[in-house]
Amino acid sequence: MFRCASFQSGLILKRLFQILSTVVLASSLALPVAQAAGPAKKPVLKKHTHSVHVAKRGVVTPRRLVARMVPHVRKKGSKVKVMASTRRRSIVRVAYSPAPQSFGELDGLHAKSGPLDLKSGVALVVDQDTHEVLFSKNDRVVLPIASLSKLMAGLVISESGLPMDHMITVTQDDVDTIKHSRSRLRVGTVLSRGEMLHLALMNSENRATHALARTYPGGVPAFVAVMNAKAKMIGMMDTHYVEPTGLSFHNQSTAHDLALLANVAYQVPLLREITTSHGMDVDMGRSVVAFHNTDVLVKNPGWDIGLSKTGFINEAGHCLLMQAKISGRNLIMVFLDSVGSYSRFADAERVRRWLDSDPKTAISFTSSTQNDEG
Repeated sequence: MFRCASFQSGLILKRLFQILSTVVLASSLALPVAQAAGPAKKPVLKKHTHSVHVAKRGVVTPRRLVARMVPHVRKKGSKVKVMASTRRRSIVRVAYSPAPQSFGELDGLHAKSGPLDLKSGVALVVDQDTHEVLFSKNDRVVLPIASLSKLMAGLVISESGLPMDHMITVTQDDVDTIKHSRSRLRVGTVLSRGEMLHLALMNSENRATHALARTYPGGVPAFVAVMNAKAKMIGMMDTHYVEPTGLSFHNQSTAHDLALLANVAYQVPLLREITTSHGMDVDMGRSVVAFHNTDVLVKNPGWDIGLSKTGFINEAGHCLLMQAKISGRNLIMVFLDSVGSYSRFADAERVRRWLDSDPKTAISFTSSTQNDEG
């Protein structure tokens, strides 16, 4: 019986040995295959060209992708600037806004070009010595005169007797609040009265002109009152000033009245010298700023100009007043309500060519709806 039990134990041990041998053999065969396959690779995430935004509810929104496809529009001043996408250029259509019409255009002064095909709605050419009218076009129409107002301001200063070497400081009160125009004369700039007058007439500097009026005895109101009184004194019956610079369209006159003013101003040597000077350098402390004459004809050697003043605001159009010598005659020329910045100078050239041709008869032309006064 003992022998039988020993026999059964041997069979069990033999069976266990066979199972262990099988397991060891299987493990040894699997190890080379695993080594040949190499280590397991980590999963690679594919990068997207455009990042996305995952909403709280799990909705994927390609926000940046959409942003790149839509151009950005930024408004700067009166112009609209389109910033197109670097990936996809888009065209943004902007409504065209025409420039506001001048009083002369609204009054129909440009309905007919008239003789000499002038681009100015108003023109007047007068012989300074004989007072003969050689050419006239709507010369009695009352219109805004813009910076031609400064010539009267200069006349008032030149006759005031105030010291020209007196130093004047540009203040915040001199900053334009009518048209909000820019100026290279910074607040705090200190110049003599003579220098302020030079800039006001030659370069049409608004802050300089206002500073002259502000420092006049009685201030700006008294200065403007003297301007109007002087106008009446010299026969400018259709002229009225409300401020010294001409920025207000309520400063109004006629070509006929302005010719009278030019004749009186021409008698003042200081005004002749200043209005025909080519330029002036002003030391601003940190830099020297060059100011130039706004009348391009004063630098033209083909012209002999003795007095000059320009002007512009939208309501007045482009204006020019000059005394010049043409074909041996001293002439006063007035051009108002011109449609372009250079057309007033081109009109002066047209008149000069016409005068050089020795015309035998004067020209008078009217296209305004206003009633003439003679």
